[in-house]
Amino acid sequence: MSLIDKFLPSYQFSERHQVTVRAAAGELLDIIQNFQHPKDRFGDTAMLLRQLPAKLMHLLAPSRTPRPSPVSRANFIPLARDGDREMVGGLVGKFWRPDFGLFAVKDASAFLLCNPPKTAKLVIGFVAEQSGDVTLLATETRVYCPDRYSLIMFFPYWLIIRPVSGLLRRRFLATIRRLAEARAGTMS
Repeated sequence: MSLIDKFLPSYQFSERHQVTVRAAAGELLDIIQNFQHPKDRFGDTAMLLRQLPAKLMHLLAPSRTPRPSPVSRANFIPLARDGDREMVGGLVGKFWRPDFGLFAVKDASAFLLCNPPKTAKLVIGFVAEQSGDVTLLATETRVYCPDRYSLIMFFPYWLIIRPVSGLLRRRFLATIRRLAEARAGTMS
């Protein structure tokens, strides 16, 4: 069973992207695991726009709306890694809310047990399948909504965010490919 199936076997929303890279599978997962995102005007602007409603709400009503904390890769809970083959991370929250409504989940066991109503679970996975000197690197994002309320709330959010989120993931894969192939070029 794949890790993504272990952590989120049922889901209503999914998106997958892939790229072929001239690098070893384990090296690609290591790069992803230790990734420090370089400045990216498009990605930074997309996240600024996504977080703008929460910032505006705080400015308009600071006593009723807490200052939003930035949402980034650091919010993902590392769930598991299967050697040089696969790794997954997850989030639990009300992603449609301006502040994302994230739940603090401390580890993989807590993630599996965490099923609050009116909340969605998200898992992002990376699979690296090596064939000779190239590796097919794929990323899949899955979202599970446990009840009608979360499904109704998440669906329009998904329609709006999916194109930008997909573009960001494709850009991420391209960045990983550039980093890995540049490393391979300097080691030759």
